[in-house]
This record gives sequence, C-alpha cells and structure tokens, in this order.
Amino acid sequence: MNRNFTALCAALLMCAILIVFYGSMLVAKNNVVLADDRAGKVIYLTFDDGPSDRVTPKILDVLKKENVKATFFIVGKSAETRKRILKREFDEGHTIGVHSYSHRYKDIYASPASLVEDIEKCNKIIKEVTGSYSTLYRFPGGSFGLPDKLINAVTQRGMRYVDWNASTRDAELYGATSAQLFKAAIETPIVADYVVLLAHDTTDKLSTVDALTDIIKYYKSHDYAFATF
Repeated sequence: MNRNFTALCAALLMCAILIVFYGSMLVAKNNVVLADDRAGKVIYLTFDDGPSDRVTPKILDVLKKENVKATFFIVGKSAETRKRILKREFDEGHTIGVHSYSHRYKDIYASPASLVEDIEKCNKIIKEVTGSYSTLYRFPGGSFGLPDKLINAVTQRGMRYVDWNASTRDAELYGATSAQLFKAAIETPIVADYVVLLAHDTTDKLSTVDALTDIIKYYKSHDYAFATF
C-alpha cells in the first residue's frame, strides 16, 4: 500500500475521531442537559435521592454558608415523612425537581403510564409543600439509553428532564473519602465551562457533605457562576 495513501487515511480517521468527540460534547450540553444557555462558566449543583434527616440539613447548611443555590431531585417516598426538610429547601431558594416516588426502576420503567403515575405521586408531595407542581425531572439512573416512549412520556407532559455531565461519584465509590469525591467533582466534567454536577444527599453520604465546601470554593476560585434549573 502506498505510504502517502496510508498517511491520508490516518489523517482522515483522526479528523473523524475529533468530530465525534467534540460533537458528543455539544450533545451533552444542548440536548441531554436541557438547560438554558448562559454566558461564561456556570455550574449547577444537583443532589439526588433525598431528603434525608442525617445529610440533607448538613448540605443545606453548607449551601447557606457559601451563599450558593442548588437543585434537589427528590424521592417522594423519602420526602413524605420529611416535609419540613423539603420546605427548608424551598424556603431557602433552592429548586426542587422530581426524581421519582419509589426509585424502583422495575416499577417506574414498566411502561409510560407507570412512569407518569410515579412522577405524579412524587409531584403531589412537592405541591403540598411548595404550592406548585415541579416541571423538572431527573430519570432514575439518567435518561441515557432509555426508550423514546419513556422520554416522550415526560416531555409530552410539559416537563423538562435534566441529566448530568460531571459527578462526585458518591454513588459509585464505596466508602469514598471526601478527597476522592472532590477529585471526581473537578476532573469528570465533560464540558469544561458548563458543569452539571451529580451528587447525592441520602443518609450515608456524609463524605459528600465533607467535600462540598471544597468543591464550591474550587469552582468559585475558577470564576464559575452557580445556577439552578
């Protein structure tokens, strides 16, 4: 095979790889996250699976001290007996979204009707506490790879779903230290100037609380604006 031809093929292959790589970054920002475009660098702190008695109030304390707002995607079954914490989230200016009522994947994703029923059950609790239904949703496990019929069941109800492009990995790393979570929070963003950071506020996530101040200070020091959905 001619060397010049081989070199040309290699160059074309590299271009294709770069196009796919950067194209995927744009998709992560514009289609998956589904947030409003903002000028400059921005970070959205998001917390899933709460509220919990042990961790959520501590996270709220840190957010209040650092004067930062976040988005909480709640589990209705947990919120049902912790409405005071849900009310505190709302009263302190944080955004509350639906994550699910049961967080049981098998039941939620059994059909579009099951998904909608689960959302409505969770949203009923949100309305009871805040006075209005949430139009924000995060699929348990994320929307990645879900059938279109489930995605459409959410969007056709006028809800917008939010995934993430960075993670503290606090649901993946068993027994993780706050230093490990901090490292993940600053190293995993797919889009450098547009960060939607996944974290959790369930009862076993004390390391997340310990890492949160350092995470916030890092992004502040790098000139990120903190926003909510």
